[in-house]
Amino acid sequence: MAFNCIKDLVEQALERKTTIAELIIEHEMDMSQLDRDTVWQKMKENWLVMKESAQRGIKNREKSLSGLVGGDARLLEKQAYASYTGDVVIKAAAYALGISEVNAVMGKVVACPTAGSCGILPAAIIAGAQKNGNTDDEIIDALFTAAGIGMVIDQNASISGAEGGCQAECGSAAAMAAGALVILRGGDVEAVCHAVALALKNMLGLVCDPVAGLVEVPCVKRNGFAAVQAMLAADMSLAGIKSVIPVDEVITAMKDVGQALPKSLKETSEGGLAITPTAKAIEQKLYGE
Repeated sequence: MAFNCIKDLVEQALERKTTIAELIIEHEMDMSQLDRDTVWQKMKENWLVMKESAQRGIKNREKSLSGLVGGDARLLEKQAYASYTGDVVIKAAAYALGISEVNAVMGKVVACPTAGSCGILPAAIIAGAQKNGNTDDEIIDALFTAAGIGMVIDQNASISGAEGGCQAECGSAAAMAAGALVILRGGDVEAVCHAVALALKNMLGLVCDPVAGLVEVPCVKRNGFAAVQAMLAADMSLAGIKSVIPVDEVITAMKDVGQALPKSLKETSEGGLAITPTAKAIEQKLYGE
């Protein structure tokens, strides 16, 4: 099976009367030379790591070695009862913060698609599945859909902050999560396409400007925001709202924007928040001259 864009996946799924997830499973079987049960089990193992990192993260009190992050997921979860945005949204954001904090303290996470954006997809799926009552099998199926979306973005644009800015990391993760959330609610392939496009185009131009070169500030909190944006993109699509710009054109636009961003805003810590007075003081404190 070959696919070069989201349109290819959709057309093949419709032609064969199957799902994007099944196409991706077949692709992985072909690439890895593993049987279907083994491929499924490997994704299940990823899902178990996602759940474990979320549970660890939401209870985390440990600070990262730099002292910049740690414990914010617990604070946010406590705010759920009085939040403006509602319990599900707060849970998603808190899980995303927590998983990213686990990454910052060298805990085990799933890079989906990167370690810097590791909290977005699992957080959105966990919070969404809790609301829907989805089974693990349904979630794993949605994860294969998300994987297909990420593969297309990587092939046609980038999932690397050093290459495309944070839009390539957090933006791609939000797009993957939005597509997966549509699947968890029984949405069709067209709804998946619009959810991906809506999520990704809302994050075009997001720069990668890590303070002191660490995947902590502003990365951890961006994971929280991106998880929420993924959920809203899925809700919009499921409501029948369509992206005027087709999803594959949005992906191409993200590539163009990434190429247009200066090097200083692509993981070099030479621009944006990384060169504010406070950031430079933190860098000085951590590394000296």
